Amino acid sequence: MNPDVDRQGALRAQLPSPLAGHVIVLTGASEGIGRALALELARRGLRLVLAARNLQRLEELARECAAQGSAALPVSTDVLDPAQCRALIDVAIARFGRLDVLINNAGGTMWARFDAFADLSVYEHLVRLNYLSAVHLTAAALPWLKQTQGRLVAVASMAGLTGVPERTGYSASKHALVGFFESLRIELGDSGVSVTIIAPDFVVTETHKRAIGPDGRPLGQSPMRQERIMTAQQCAELVVPAIEKRKRLLLTSLRGRMARWVRLVAPSLIDRLAARAIRERH
Repeated sequence: MNPDVDRQGALRAQLPSPLAGHVIVLTGASEGIGRALALELARRGLRLVLAARNLQRLEELARECAAQGSAALPVSTDVLDPAQCRALIDVAIARFGRLDVLINNAGGTMWARFDAFADLSVYEHLVRLNYLSAVHLTAAALPWLKQTQGRLVAVASMAGLTGVPERTGYSASKHALVGFFESLRIELGDSGVSVTIIAPDFVVTETHKRAIGPDGRPLGQSPMRQERIMTAQQCAELVVPAIEKRKRLLLTSLRGRMARWVRLVAPSLIDRLAARAIRERH
């Protein structure tokens, strides 16, 4: 990690945050980007509701957040279950009495060519996990967010903005997530509730090890060359200021920002670059 980046991050954390005192529900908090986000947010003196399936990891994370100066409530939650999504928001309100930010971060991925899959149920699973879980959580949270003129945050992906080979199911579910929140932003135009979409490039997370392969099972190891991609901490240091500023869209890499515009004039070039990006990271 660059020491200058560390010092800049520490300085930002010392400055008053518009999130101070806010109540934030964060899904997928037990590892990867979610865990890094929890720790980065905790430096700002707020109240966190941490959701994931692994309660032990959440409890450990809650203690770390408390040491940073923020109250943290761990809640074991399977976001594939709409009833548990509603219960998560109910628990947050029962404990803290309000809700200011919902960060839809939970998700999963796959890694194989479409024609290598014999069982297409993985596609249904990814739609439920990466897209529909956020729909159910947002439906439960929205009445409370309207009261506080709060923030909705969707952790999508560059794959939600452009096609990515060998990740068709993942990309499709993230495109759905982006489309939902882009549309919802317009509906909420007069409500005071903002929508921030986060589109990270490749990030080092445990999710890649659990990526579903062509046999329907987790790969067990990351297919990525992790030394060449962004860490979860680096990603979180970019995401939290975007949430604070209510940004519409955060692209975490220069490549992503350039690709956003190049595809308008040279879409076939972006296809070739996406294919090369996957090859280079194997």
